[in-house]
Amino acid sequence: MNGKHDGKVNILLVDDQPARLLSYESILSELGQNLVMAHSGAQALQLLMTDEFAVVLLDVNMPGMDGFETATLIHEHPRYEKTPIIFITGVHVSDLDRLQGYKVGAVDYVAIPVVPEILRSKVAVLVELYCQRRELKQLNRSLAEANAMLAEANSTLQVEKTRELEQLNAALREGNRHKDEFLAMLAHELRNPLAPIHNAVQLMRNPQLPAQQLNWAREVIERQTGHLTKLVDDLLDVSRITRGKINVDREQVELATVVARAVETVEPMLSRQRHELIVSVDPQPLFIDGDPTRLTQVVGNILGNAVKYTDAGGRIVLTAGSVGEVIEIRVKDNGIGIEPASLPAVFDLFTQASQLNGRAQTGLGIGLALAKRLVEMHGGEVQAHSDGPGKGSEFVVRLPRQMREGAPAGSAGEHAPGPEAVQPGAARRILVADDNHDSLETLAQLLQLRGHEIHKAVDGVQALEAANRVKPDLVLLDIGMPGMDGYEVARRIRLQSWGRRATLVALTGWGQESDRRRSREAGFDSHCIKPLDLDGLLSLLASLPAAGLEPVARAGE
Repeated sequence: MNGKHDGKVNILLVDDQPARLLSYESILSELGQNLVMAHSGAQALQLLMTDEFAVVLLDVNMPGMDGFETATLIHEHPRYEKTPIIFITGVHVSDLDRLQGYKVGAVDYVAIPVVPEILRSKVAVLVELYCQRRELKQLNRSLAEANAMLAEANSTLQVEKTRELEQLNAALREGNRHKDEFLAMLAHELRNPLAPIHNAVQLMRNPQLPAQQLNWAREVIERQTGHLTKLVDDLLDVSRITRGKINVDREQVELATVVARAVETVEPMLSRQRHELIVSVDPQPLFIDGDPTRLTQVVGNILGNAVKYTDAGGRIVLTAGSVGEVIEIRVKDNGIGIEPASLPAVFDLFTQASQLNGRAQTGLGIGLALAKRLVEMHGGEVQAHSDGPGKGSEFVVRLPRQMREGAPAGSAGEHAPGPEAVQPGAARRILVADDNHDSLETLAQLLQLRGHEIHKAVDGVQALEAANRVKPDLVLLDIGMPGMDGYEVARRIRLQSWGRRATLVALTGWGQESDRRRSREAGFDSHCIKPLDLDGLLSLLASLPAAGLEPVARAGE
């Protein structure tokens, strides 16, 4: 009988007298365990080979193989060397007999006639010890299994941690490589316009330089300065996008206006590359709910990308119209093309087609990434297509179409009047305040050459003193001046009776909406980003009310 599945344990009763076996069974039945009986030592050994027993009750005086011999054979087997044996004897047991019994593995002796309570208690104790040992073995097995599982889990975790660490290190190395590449690329792109600016300045130092070459040098400086400004603006936009600070000022914008303004931005590049640009815009008025400046930037960036990566004398086709409820703008070129597998990467920051096609080119790899993010901020999408190197590329912008609810802000071909359309106004009294000496002097001279009365200041305190003394029509204030910044100077000017009539313009390198809001709160009328757009400033001057200049004492300027 096996009690492993019902929770009971086996007790082996060995005696050659059936009557005594029955009495043992009667006494021990109260323990509720499995009682197995054997009539000889040989039968007991056979039963022990097939099952496990918590305790063996063994008669000493049996014919053939007595209890001592049986106990010796039981304990010689490694499986049963710890099995407890209780000897039962009907004869007097001397100390020598007891010693012999203990040597062969006996744990106790019970004399006949058996006292039921004593026998039952002795066996119960051994059964309890066996159960505890069995439970301990089970716990040890469970603990071993748990340790094995823990070791396996720990090994798996170590492998995963090692893999994750390797991936992080690889990502860090890749990020560091991209950073180094970007910094090298940025340095290269900044040096490109700086070199011709430096050379043009050296040419202009020659007092005998012909007027034609002088004009050419000026155009070089103007063109390269515009390029530098575009680089800085793109970098600032990237910073705003990564920090979630980019602003989109929505209004109803006509598609044709966006396309026309974008084409204007790339006209100089088109002329230099001698490209043919074919523009086809749906003649019906189509409108977008968006930021006109940002949308112009999107189309301009995509057009600029096509111009840059199309060989001289290439062909670019821009089509714009509606497909159902969607505005669709397509820019297709016959340029260098892109490997199909590399198409998803064209919208990643700092990725250039030169990196995808092994062709040297300029730029920071920012334009398309900005275009994609700006399109998404307008609820649209942008995709790139190419059949491979040498087969050109096509970029498709899709934006939600807005049904017309009123007259659009402008229409195709209509532009704000350029500076050439602004009639020169009367001479103005202007205060220019900037702690950068070169910026101050160059701006002052440019305005002075146009007939305006110019007063200068190199810090906030000096600017406030000069303003109170000369009472200018226009004040151009650098924000970041030492001592007293431009915000504070503007606030104090506005406290004066004459200051409430003056026009205040902030000059700064910061152009986020929070910066513009702070300028408005300080009392500025306009917020201009350096480098200053001189044509825009001249337009502002021409729009001011006519006013005659009164003589002003110039001492202390």
